[in-house]
Amino acid sequence: MESLVATVLIVIIFMVSSMLLNNVLTGKIRQNTELVEERLNALEYQFNNKGFDLPYFEDFESWEITISKKKKEDSSLVILEAQNTTSNIIVTNYIIDGR
Repeated sequence: MESLVATVLIVIIFMVSSMLLNNVLTGKIRQNTELVEERLNALEYQFNNKGFDLPYFEDFESWEITISKKKKEDSSLVILEAQNTTSNIIVTNYIIDGR
C-alpha cells in the first residue's frame, strides 16, 4: 500500500512539473524575436544597397514589417519596425540615412 501511495505521489509531482515546464517553454518561444531581428538586418542591408523603395511593407511569418522614413534636419531617420500579430511584441531598428 505504501509503495502504491508513493507511486501516485511521484506521478502527480511529475505531471505538475511537466505542465509548468511546458508553460515556461511556450512563453519563451512566444518571446523569441531572433528570426525577425535577422530579417530586419537583411532588410537593412537591402535598403543600404538600394534594394527597395520606401515605404515598405511585408508579412513575415506572424510578423508585420514596415519600413518608413522620417525627415530630420540634414539627414533622414529610417525606421524598421516589426510587430507580432499574435503577441503584439514590437521590434524596432533605426538607420540614419544621409542621402
